[in-house]
Amino acid sequence: MLKTIHSFWAYVVLITLILAVFRALKSIILKREYNPKMFQLALLALIVNHIQFLISLFLYFSNERFSMWFELGLSEILEVTSYRLYLIEHPIANVIAITLVTVGYSKHKKQRLSFKKYKSIIVFYLLALLLILSRIPWEVWPG
Repeated sequence: MLKTIHSFWAYVVLITLILAVFRALKSIILKREYNPKMFQLALLALIVNHIQFLISLFLYFSNERFSMWFELGLSEILEVTSYRLYLIEHPIANVIAITLVTVGYSKHKKQRLSFKKYKSIIVFYLLALLLILSRIPWEVWPG
């Protein structure tokens, strides 16, 4: 059940990040002033990412794979690609991505000029999006 929620919510994460990046990019190209809708979208992407983080934390520590840390140890986990992906790469990449979204949101709020606000969203949210996409276990997702 929790794994299904995690997989479904990942779509919401990807969609909100993509929308925020494209809307910010479109606004820069069209030289639009920053507006409340962009603020709401950037905030929604931030909230959605943090909810995914909470779901992920609970899933990570309640999953049977977590016991592999104690059964196998770091050296064996690093040797097996699937264990390394699920126990190290995917979680760390997503923590970094959520940090990027949080920093990007914070930086964009502090900017005065619309261009700089949009630029902060594009840079940080796009990096987060690319990082998330790079560590999705595609062979089992959605699942």
